Amino acid sequence: MTGPLVAGVDCSTQATKVLVVDPAGGQVVGTGRADHAVTGSGGARETDPADWERALSAALAATGRAADVGAVAVAGQQHGLVVADADGRPLRPAVLWNDTRSAPDAEALVEALGGPQAWAERVGSVPVASFTVTTWAWLRRTEPAVASAARAVRLPHDHLTARLTGRAVTDRGDASGTGWWSTATGGYRPDVLGLPAVALDPALLPEVLGPDEAAGTVTPEAAAAFGLASGALVGPGTGDNMGAALGLGLEPGTPVVSLGTSGTAYAVSGRRPADPSGVVAGFADATGRFLPLACTLNCTLAVDRFASLLGVARDAVAPGGDVVVLPYLDGERTPNLPGASGTVTGLRADTTAGQVLRAAYEGAAASLLDALDAVAEQAGGLPADAPLVLIGGGARGAVWRQVVGRLSGRPLVVPDAEELVALGAAVQAAAVLGGEDPGTVAARWDTRRGQEIAAVERDEATLERVRSTRRELLGPRGA
Repeated sequence: MTGPLVAGVDCSTQATKVLVVDPAGGQVVGTGRADHAVTGSGGARETDPADWERALSAALAATGRAADVGAVAVAGQQHGLVVADADGRPLRPAVLWNDTRSAPDAEALVEALGGPQAWAERVGSVPVASFTVTTWAWLRRTEPAVASAARAVRLPHDHLTARLTGRAVTDRGDASGTGWWSTATGGYRPDVLGLPAVALDPALLPEVLGPDEAAGTVTPEAAAAFGLASGALVGPGTGDNMGAALGLGLEPGTPVVSLGTSGTAYAVSGRRPADPSGVVAGFADATGRFLPLACTLNCTLAVDRFASLLGVARDAVAPGGDVVVLPYLDGERTPNLPGASGTVTGLRADTTAGQVLRAAYEGAAASLLDALDAVAEQAGGLPADAPLVLIGGGARGAVWRQVVGRLSGRPLVVPDAEELVALGAAVQAAAVLGGEDPGTVAARWDTRRGQEIAAVERDEATLERVRSTRRELLGPRGA
């Protein structure tokens, strides 16, 4: 190994993770992780940005190689809102992507711009609770003094990039999840920023960099705080889903499902998505293309909660029974039901805990696969025999793999690489450092190598049982 290393950062909901990688061959030579607190109940989810900074410092230190890093990039949880003063100091805890308090603001904003079709055409996505624009409207409505005092409005990855470089920048991928940056124009939308509920001066927003532009270099102050070398390059960074796509070196036509606290289904596309139903968010990716994506709020954490309530291990599933579980413990985003709660139907006297737990897996997986069907439509189609790339913490679980394989009917690929978001950020850092295309870096690192699982017959009966229960209980909004 010769030359400088690169570091990729994943600032996720629960923790900040760092991979230090040799850019020549993709060997991971150092890892670090540090947790941060999430607070709130009743739809509220917040974190103090100082926790992210402390976690980044601790995770970099844990790698033992921070001083050898020649380039670093940050991928962060999407949508979150950081409001800061003129010196970049946060004025309040950051509101996270899974905070649903802005649901009424989202509905009002959709109507204020002319309805879902107008949002899809002008912006690329129809905002739902937790989009940055809806959270900003909520903040202006509920904490007007804080909103008025704001001199900087940032996303989580923007905040950490600014701490590293002293520069207010973002990238098109993460910016496309705000609701005020447009995939149609490649810029901020004055008509959205000028809505009475938004009324946001674009001077408070970061500059949007291109995929191959460096955000700057690590400042001496940041070098002292984080243990990095002063002058190390900093990539533009991106959102977490865009980071994972970079880490996989995704090309159009490959479907991805990520099983984490939330679930996501997405694919890279050369065609700009614009879904007026709002199911598919028309994000940009971190390469200049697009990333149609659908997200569910309830995935592995919800299923683990069912296992805890039932008093069984998370893999203690059992076949049989007609139980259907809609595991919407924290509301839901796909379908868009921010006020929903979990539902269990079809219980019998002989129903076992294992059958209920299996139904929880199936309910979560069915929502994700319905989301993937919607993504395929926006992406211009995904080949029916294309392997489904399964990532996230849940992909390591045998039950998750079995359920997703059975309900999708697709062959599966489970990459060996862990921490794909951080790996994607490292790919970006290597590309900036070496002046390469990120796809070339990912191919050299062979990031998609992993376990291949053959297709099995699709379980249409279970899918229809879940879907019909949703329709019966939730009406058109559950379809």
